[in-house]
Amino acid sequence: MTLALKTEKPFAQGGHRLCFVHPQDPQRCIKVRRPDFPLEDLRRKKGFPKTLLPLSRFDDNREEFEVISSLARNLGEAAFEHVSRCFGFEDTDLGPGLVLELVRDADGAISQTLKAHLWFEGYTPDCRDAVERFCARWRELQIPSRDLLMHNILVQRDESGRICRLVVIDGLGSPNILPFNWLPAALRERKVDRKIANLRHRIEQTLAKKARGEKPGNHGMATARPRSTSPESQG
Repeated sequence: MTLALKTEKPFAQGGHRLCFVHPQDPQRCIKVRRPDFPLEDLRRKKGFPKTLLPLSRFDDNREEFEVISSLARNLGEAAFEHVSRCFGFEDTDLGPGLVLELVRDADGAISQTLKAHLWFEGYTPDCRDAVERFCARWRELQIPSRDLLMHNILVQRDESGRICRLVVIDGLGSPNILPFNWLPAALRERKVDRKIANLRHRIEQTLAKKARGEKPGNHGMATARPRSTSPESQG
């Protein structure tokens, strides 16, 4: 069965993909490639020696599926403490779609990004604790990723409105030709530490930008919604 997405509106859009609520399961989303970014163009823009790689290496859906599958095999349930679950591929009228967990809060709303949370509520104690837990666990599990961008991290809330989980929904895997797991342990650790340090720096940059009265930009704000009633946002 081919899922019909052409008449649906994506709830999010990345650099190379569109993300829809799964038409048959509101607890899942489905990512498809944007038709305006063919794989041949992506490979051409990378330059030598990456132009020698097969087109499949530039397919974000394929890479995300392989990375999450590898994490599941190697880490078991621990892999999904901070990474969305993956359910494989389904055919759509926009091409092969990767089906993943749709991260929602306990009230059913799609969880907003870390960027949106910081912009509307600041770096609350609840958020600081969540970020510290995330960084410690990310380092312990040695999860390969590109830069940990705040618009690729969702803030999931429980019934009380507190943050129960930060979830990375994009940017997994390693941009290097050599697979991450082939690297020496010390080098893997340094790479993960650098990603974590960069995330902390981006958080501070965003808070400084807000303090200066600048606008956040649209990226990562599509599902943003102020939460004036949250415990940490009062006062």
